[in-house]
Amino acid sequence: MGSYPLTNKVVLITGGGGGLGATTANRLASRGARVAVADIDGVAAKRVAAELAGASALGLQCDVTDPESVRVAVERTTAELGPVDVTIANAGILGRSAPIRDLAPGEMAKVLEVNVNGVLNTVSATIESVIARRGQMVVISSVYSYINGVGAVPYAMSKAAIEALGRGLNAELAGHGASVLTAYFALIDTGMIRDGVDASPGAKDLLDATAPSFLLKRISTATAAAGIVRGIEHRDTRLMLPSRWKPLAAMRGIVGPLLDRKLATTPAVHSALSRMETSATGSSKA
Repeated sequence: MGSYPLTNKVVLITGGGGGLGATTANRLASRGARVAVADIDGVAAKRVAAELAGASALGLQCDVTDPESVRVAVERTTAELGPVDVTIANAGILGRSAPIRDLAPGEMAKVLEVNVNGVLNTVSATIESVIARRGQMVVISSVYSYINGVGAVPYAMSKAAIEALGRGLNAELAGHGASVLTAYFALIDTGMIRDGVDASPGAKDLLDATAPSFLLKRISTATAAAGIVRGIEHRDTRLMLPSRWKPLAAMRGIVGPLLDRKLATTPAVHSALSRMETSATGSSKA
């Protein structure tokens, strides 16, 4: 579809109060976009919007798991900035790193509620505007949509669902002149990763057993945000960072079963899972 200048485009980004969302909001503003920063933490969203120097911006409290909250956020964006051209459904959570047997049903449901239903709510609330404006949607998947998510299965499940959403929705919107960018990231150096992986007993060892260290090198939020904005401007439908994951993605049908077998038979994996199980002993089940 060619290039897509962001000057004066209205962009709604969820989960914009910190981390990747806040960095992306700044990057969008630097490219001339009018940015609505939505987050469940309304104070953080307004702070980020206020820091977008020289930009027309709006900070909004928005709970993506509540369709009415998303609808109101979209209405305010339209009233104050204009109709939404680009939607970035960035809000998401990792959940607690632990084997399934140590996760309460409520914990697993929460990950899916935010990461899947929250994205669907965001898409549903903005899809007509994006179509009318021949704009774009961005959904955030992960390399864990196609590699074994041992120790973080609900998160991996949610990102596989988002991959399916992005691919299918792009085909549906193509005939209307709109498009969808599906972003696949590995590890981004954010508070979510530091709190959910680094602070979890056994989680880092489990990662090390899953993939070689060169694949697990973290990228900055600035690198990830630049990739998203570049993808929007080029109307890409797929973004994978770090790019060193591309060969694995291309060979997923071969690599996946081999990795599954390795993880099921590697003592280091069993040991890491055991430590994670031990750390969860006595935890409440919701």
